[in-house]
Amino acid sequence: MAESGQGKQSEKETPSNQELSLNKIGQISIAVHDLGRAVAFYRDTLKMTFLFEAPPGLAFFDCGGVRLMLTLPDSSGSDHHSSNIYYTVEDIQAAAKTLLNRGVTFERDPELVARLADREIWMAFFRDPDHNLLALMSEIQLEPN
Repeated sequence: MAESGQGKQSEKETPSNQELSLNKIGQISIAVHDLGRAVAFYRDTLKMTFLFEAPPGLAFFDCGGVRLMLTLPDSSGSDHHSSNIYYTVEDIQAAAKTLLNRGVTFERDPELVARLADREIWMAFFRDPDHNLLALMSEIQLEPN
């Protein structure tokens, strides 16, 4: 294992394989073709907090403590190898209406995707200007019977 610039950790500080748990995402990357257009969409349409741009062709946003990085495709010719991003909202109908008014086109209306004992899970899918699939997600707590 390579050492970090912070010095070598003692074995006592190193988590065992069973203790290691990757449970906090620090950054998500999305490939885009036109950085300026993508920045405008995420900043102006989705109203995400723009952090900064950096060479070569990177832009960063804050999404509730998780950093979103927009990047131009790498030189290997790979185009889109993106994960879907699900944005949690309280009221999916109101959020979808707001984004519709900002020019977002949804794949279809918000829909119930799962009914669990204690909640319903609703989703509405849309795409950014580079056709990356994004979604609104809302979990509605049900009243106990």
